Amino acid sequence: MGKHAKPSGKSLTTAPDGGARARPLPLRSTVRLRRPVDIWHKPALSAVVAMAVPDLTLYALGRLDLILYTAAGGLCALYAHGLPYAARARTLLWVVLGMAASLGIALTAASLTASAAVLVLLASLLAAAHKMVCEATRIGPPGNLIPTFVSASAFFVPQRLGQVPLHIALALGAGALAWLVCMAPGLVRPRGPERIATARALEAAAGLLRTRADAGAEGDGAAHARHTTAAAVNAAWHTLFLVPVRTPARAAARAGLERLLVRAESALGDGAEAVTEAEAEAERLREWARLLRSGGPLPEVPLTAAQAEELDGVAAEGAGPAGVGAAPRTAVPAGPGLRQPAPGAQRGVRAVLARLAPGSPLLPIGARVAAGCVLAGWASLAVGVGHPYWAVVTAASIYQANTTLSWQRAFQRTVGNLLGLVLFTVLLPLIHTGPLTMIALALACQFGAEACITRNYWLGSLWVTPMALLLTEFGARLPEATLIGDRWLDTVVGAVVGLACCVLVTNRRAADRIDVALERVAEAEAAAYRLLAEAPAPGADDARETGWARDRLAGSLVELREAVEVAAGEWWQRALPEERIARAERDGHRALAGLVRRLEAPALAA
Repeated sequence: MGKHAKPSGKSLTTAPDGGARARPLPLRSTVRLRRPVDIWHKPALSAVVAMAVPDLTLYALGRLDLILYTAAGGLCALYAHGLPYAARARTLLWVVLGMAASLGIALTAASLTASAAVLVLLASLLAAAHKMVCEATRIGPPGNLIPTFVSASAFFVPQRLGQVPLHIALALGAGALAWLVCMAPGLVRPRGPERIATARALEAAAGLLRTRADAGAEGDGAAHARHTTAAAVNAAWHTLFLVPVRTPARAAARAGLERLLVRAESALGDGAEAVTEAEAEAERLREWARLLRSGGPLPEVPLTAAQAEELDGVAAEGAGPAGVGAAPRTAVPAGPGLRQPAPGAQRGVRAVLARLAPGSPLLPIGARVAAGCVLAGWASLAVGVGHPYWAVVTAASIYQANTTLSWQRAFQRTVGNLLGLVLFTVLLPLIHTGPLTMIALALACQFGAEACITRNYWLGSLWVTPMALLLTEFGARLPEATLIGDRWLDTVVGAVVGLACCVLVTNRRAADRIDVALERVAEAEAAAYRLLAEAPAPGADDARETGWARDRLAGSLVELREAVEVAAGEWWQRALPEERIARAERDGHRALAGLVRRLEAPALAA
């Protein structure tokens, strides 16, 4: 969940007695537009194609009432566009299977009971599971919103038990098409995702160098730029670690990106370079980033002897022990060395289960979602809405990493949904012209949602609302006045009740997460200083150990900053150890700079 947290923009205040204190929730800066994410068009186009083919097929067959089920699979095309293709293939498979399982649960429940109150309860529990699993897997946007919308809608679709297998098969078929659509760009640019991740790290490093040249190495702007660069470089390394290297060509391509990342990491040094040198290096990094994004050839990147040793030396380690009984490893071809993750880090299913273990900070988030959704759905039923799935979806969508972000999301969701209802009303004359127009409008709204949602959530919700209403209209037409009136009620009830539960169900573990993160920073920092106390040794072993120490320290610093931002957004929380946090970040960044300098220094003669 941490990677989606944003600074609240509020300075921290400490209670005089050092105990818990309330923080004001922001009322401004919730509708400001940002620059769109650089790859927004990829999920937008993928989802349009993955939904258009089944929609037109069902139109030709005269079965538009089945669009909700094919949409469940088609919407899987929104995920995993930042992952290398090998990892994307695995991730999308899990997304499709998870979507089909959620749809199956919802349809089975709808076929077995007609109690709206029971269906709301089940939909709320499933929404909580979606939230926790998506945060634990760190799947990224759109996160839990899509499976929650699809399953909550399906809970209130009239269903017979015998129809369920066919409807799940339709979702799986559309999901298979979405998988193919998302994998298709790999035929043209097979290394596109890792190139973009590396370009982002280069751009962040260039921004850090420019900030230091303008404001000095110790200013607040430089501290923020340093954290941004460390996070971008850390994310890029994790992306490269997912790239398989089964052929010499792939190994050489990944090695070229690693050289660029090592160069970007050098910006995390102590900043002692002259202003002109910093500006020249920043421009050089930006030019390399532009080259990566345009698909051009990888530039030749000069490295110091120690940096080259770090990369060249891991080939022997990656090959593993030889002999009978040796564990099989991924082959690393001869030639350039390839970095590997620091040993001991959990990956895959075990990492997900560890994040969901008892004591996890995700448990209060799950409790908030479950309580908020069920109360919002029941409140919607109480005011007369017969199918309150929209209230459940609204409540589920507003829950973010902390109360401040949830407050902002609730406001954005309400504004966006109400404006979306106005847009739907304006589009009614077009909608009445026929099913082909409805299909075209639904696809256009889907594209508009992806184009706008990264600029601000309210702007994306403006397009999501008519798209969602159109999808439900294919199955069963309702009077427009009833449909729009129910959505107004559901939106307001879902946002108000959901936010009230968010405020009342506080996340007391947010501050505990800071304590854990501080301990990890201290351990990584101590290991770094132990290594720095020793004289650099020639050869690959020392360079590899230095690289692993840098990875551990950089990752722990990123986790600390994310934990602080999450806790700072809780409106009722015990006082944070601000001085300890500031000291840990300052000392940690200094140790990180020392490790970077160690890798930049020429290797000692043997």
